[in-house]
Amino acid sequence: MSIGSETPPSSDVESAVPDFSLAGKKAFVTGSSRGIGRAVALALAHAGADVAISCNTGGEAAEDVCSVIRTMGRKAHYYAHNVALESEIDAMCNEVKRDFETIDILVNNAAINRDRTFKRLTKEAWDEVITTDLTSVFLVTKHFIDAMADRGWGRVINMSSMSGEIGNYGQANYAAAKAGMIGLTKTLAREYARKGVTVNSVAPGFTRTRMTEGIPDKAMELVTAATPLGRMGEPVEIAAGVVYLASPSAGFITGHVLDINGGFAM
Repeated sequence: MSIGSETPPSSDVESAVPDFSLAGKKAFVTGSSRGIGRAVALALAHAGADVAISCNTGGEAAEDVCSVIRTMGRKAHYYAHNVALESEIDAMCNEVKRDFETIDILVNNAAINRDRTFKRLTKEAWDEVITTDLTSVFLVTKHFIDAMADRGWGRVINMSSMSGEIGNYGQANYAAAKAGMIGLTKTLAREYARKGVTVNSVAPGFTRTRMTEGIPDKAMELVTAATPLGRMGEPVEIAAGVVYLASPSAGFITGHVLDINGGFAM
C-alpha cells in the first residue's frame, strides 16, 4: 500500500521500466536565462514539460530560451524579477500562477556570488548573497509546495553547490547559503514526503558557466588537476540530474543531495 497519491512502479521486475517522461507537467526554473538554469529549462522541456523561466533583467537571453522551448511544442514564458526582493518574488510567482495555473516541478536555481576572503567580506556582500541564494528559495517554495501537496504530486529541486558541502576559499557567504539550502531541502523532504512531494538538491562542482569564467587560468589548472575526471562539468550534465530527480521514476528519492562534480568531492 502506497502512502500519498504517487503510484509506485510495478513490482513485476520483468515488466517494470523507468519512466523519465514529463509530458503534461509544468515546471518553473528560477535564474534560467543562462548557464545551468538555461540547460535545466531546456532539458525539462525536452522531457515533455511546459516551462516558466525567471531572470533578473529579462531581455534577449530569456526570450531565446523560451523560443527554443516553443520549437519543441511546449509552452514557455519568462518573468523578469529580482529574487532578492520579496515584493518582486510575490509578483513573479503570482504571474507564473496566472499563466500556468499550477506548477508540478520547481527548480530553485537563481543565485549570485560575491567572492572575497572572510577578512574582506562585508555585511553588505554577506546579506546580498544570503538573500538572493537562500531566502529566495524559502519564499519561492512557499508559493508552490502546498499546492503540490494538495494535488498529491510534486518535485522541488534546489540547486546547491559542492561549496555548500565542503566549503571553498573566498566563498563564506556563498557556501553558507548553499549549505543552508541543503538543510532546508532535508527538512522539507521530511515534512512533505507523505504528501506526495519529493524535495532534493543537486550540488554541482566546477561547471563551465559565466560564474566560473572569471577564474584565473592558473587556478583553473589546479581545479582540473584535483578533479578525477580531469575537466570542468558542462551545464547539460547538471541538467540531466535535475530531469532524473523530476521524473516519475525518482519518486522514492527525497532528502538527497546529488553530487555532480567529476569526483572532486566524494
